[in-house]
Amino acid sequence: MNKTSFRNHQVKRFSNPQVARRKKPDGPKKLVIFNKPYDVLPQFTDEAGRSTLKDYIPLQGIYAAGRLDRDSEGLLVLTNDGALQAKLTQPGKRTGKIYYVQVEGEPTEEALNALRNGVELNDGPTLPAGAELVAEPEWLWPRNPPIRERKAIPTSWLKITLYEGRNRQVRRMTAHVGYPTLRLIRYAMGDYTLEGLANGEWREVPPEQLK
Repeated sequence: MNKTSFRNHQVKRFSNPQVARRKKPDGPKKLVIFNKPYDVLPQFTDEAGRSTLKDYIPLQGIYAAGRLDRDSEGLLVLTNDGALQAKLTQPGKRTGKIYYVQVEGEPTEEALNALRNGVELNDGPTLPAGAELVAEPEWLWPRNPPIRERKAIPTSWLKITLYEGRNRQVRRMTAHVGYPTLRLIRYAMGDYTLEGLANGEWREVPPEQLK
């Protein structure tokens, strides 16, 4: 795929007609930060009766800025402002998203450099990313249910910073370099973080603090 084709592919893949239709919010701008638990869908309704945002957040008219898969945890930003959604999610905006990732095995420096420089996935090469080995976060909450660990194989924690948001991207990147993701927690999107927010809790950002 040449550079022009890849750029067109990126624009097409990240375009979101719902965001385009919601450029101007109905009423005052709202922004909610939610610490999403494991096994909760990043939406307000589900015909199958699974746990959704409605079980935690009693507000209407706000939508998630980017996805956070059912089996992932941590920061979910919700807003009624389409322009803010675009700022947080479109790769051209270069908004960093920080993840703490527990992987199977002990990643080598070669594997970390591959993540930093970009890897070739089935939907094209990834942008350069931040990737470093870290200790298990002190603020981490217990997951319910716990991950399944294999006694003979150690696990490690990575801090990964992305500037794009493809479907299950972190999981695919770590698997590509040989270290499958066991647990994935998004900690930050741009200036918004999980700081001071327990798992399952949410708070609304005052309008004067919106960035």
